[in-house]
Amino acid sequence: MHHRLLSYAQSAALAGCLAFAVASAANAQKTYDPGATDTEIKIGNIMPYSGPASAYATIGKTEAAYFKKLNSEGGINGRKIDFVSYDDGYSPPKMVEQARKLVESDEVLLIFNPLGTPGNTAIQKYMNAKKVPQLFVSTGAAKWNDPKNFPWTMGWQPSYQVEARIYAKYILKNYPGKTIGMLYQNDDFGKDYVIGLHDGLGDQASKLIVVESSYETTSPTVDSQVVQIKGANPDIFVNIATPKFAAQAIKKIAELDWHPVQFLTNVSASIGGVMHPAGYEASQGILSTQYLKDPKDPGWKNDPAMVEWRAFMTKWYAEGDQDDASTVFGYGVAKGLEQVLRQCGDNLTRENVMKQAANLNFEIGIYLPGTKIKTGPDDYAPIEQLQMMRFKGESWDLFGPVMSGEKGS
Repeated sequence: MHHRLLSYAQSAALAGCLAFAVASAANAQKTYDPGATDTEIKIGNIMPYSGPASAYATIGKTEAAYFKKLNSEGGINGRKIDFVSYDDGYSPPKMVEQARKLVESDEVLLIFNPLGTPGNTAIQKYMNAKKVPQLFVSTGAAKWNDPKNFPWTMGWQPSYQVEARIYAKYILKNYPGKTIGMLYQNDDFGKDYVIGLHDGLGDQASKLIVVESSYETTSPTVDSQVVQIKGANPDIFVNIATPKFAAQAIKKIAELDWHPVQFLTNVSASIGGVMHPAGYEASQGILSTQYLKDPKDPGWKNDPAMVEWRAFMTKWYAEGDQDDASTVFGYGVAKGLEQVLRQCGDNLTRENVMKQAANLNFEIGIYLPGTKIKTGPDDYAPIEQLQMMRFKGESWDLFGPVMSGEKGS
């Protein structure tokens, strides 16, 4: 009797082991960190829905609309996206507060496309200490491409230094010996362009740059800075500003009846957000770069990717401005996240999210032909190509080749 009891206990234990083995085999196929379950993926986001950079609020709204569309089609690998987006008013302390809330109380899987260089700088150490992806940040600062020191942070758009090096290349070739005056936002965003421009001009920089004037995002206008720069009488005006201030500067230059060659960062190249408010007449001939297909460019009218984007906007974000390139930006980066999550399959750990993000090689139709989204374990810069463009009439005119702004190229 005693013996038989023992074997019963053994077989029960064995059955228990088997059940456990089967369960863990099933679990091995599905691995989750906070924010992921069989039915949903919780994504955090931080945007300036208010404050001095609220022109970008439409990016967050476009992303929310895109995930709504995805969810209506069944989500990603059968999981719905729960998109939790907070306002930080473009204030770094507020972004810190919102990032903590998303990570510690909402328990999101990752924070996606938080906007602004100062705010992202303020949360970078925290996100990396917590080992939570700070993925595809909405800023072109060069420092997001530093996988060795910050493996949990990755940029998306071409870096400001890449862009500024392309301008420097263009100036040296087309305007040799011409002097330069610079207006820049006094933070990491502005300084990155200044570094890139100095970099690209090389030993010519000290000779060509005759004035650098900065402004704070808390200032109401940049009028006095523009007047100061005009006083130094440079041939070229480089406008390193976010949309509100960029438009003010263009307007002020026209009011002063001053006619320098003008360069504008692609961050502020939106027709709906900058050129139209500044005035089309004041904007003629301004130079910038692009990596997106501009929705106002008649050349893309029948382009399949842009036709698809317009249909998406009309159905899912009807109140969005289809002239504003920021909506195209939001749509493109949302597609980038979709690709990463599809590659993750059922392994929805934060580690695998970064692993997949560092293993991209694909194209998105709304970017200029020839633009690849490409990353590697040592290359956290998804997009590094830009094309020059000139403002003409009521739209941008692309010209020249798609150029790479990688260092040393």
